[in-house]
Amino acid sequence: MLIIRPMAQRPAKAFVEEHHRHSKVPQGSKFQLCLIQQASPSDEGEVVGVIIVGRPPARNSDDGVTAEITRCCVKEGIPNGCSILMGAACKAAKAMGYERIITYTLSSESGSSLRGAGWLPSGEVKANKNGWSRASRPRQINLVDGYDKLKWVKVFGPLIKAEKQQAS
Repeated sequence: MLIIRPMAQRPAKAFVEEHHRHSKVPQGSKFQLCLIQQASPSDEGEVVGVIIVGRPPARNSDDGVTAEITRCCVKEGIPNGCSILMGAACKAAKAMGYERIITYTLSSESGSSLRGAGWLPSGEVKANKNGWSRASRPRQINLVDGYDKLKWVKVFGPLIKAEKQQAS
């Protein structure tokens, strides 16, 4: 049996640090959820997945009504674990008043589970092989900075016409 529970930031980050296959732990977050596998309702269970949702680091996306899934990490062998966590994160973000939620995948990833859950591709982000660091604002280089990414969006609130065209 799989259940969703809220999770504190530190243990969520520790889980991602230990289990995520290619990304570092994100800086901050608005909320975190975990997926717990229980053998029975009386069993305390084991954390088998974590999702971290924060504000978008990209200035153009940080409009106050957009949340970003910054990490989704599930242990191997948990069927539909990412989909369960993403669905729960969308419901939580919508309940908190967000109008949309975004996330990114590597261009090499299919995104089929996102597409199946009603997410729309919203643009491509070209690789930044030198990282995002500048003399005026030093940044740590992330392992995935050297790869193209695809931006995905799921909208909860009203869409303006231009946003609908951009998302399709």
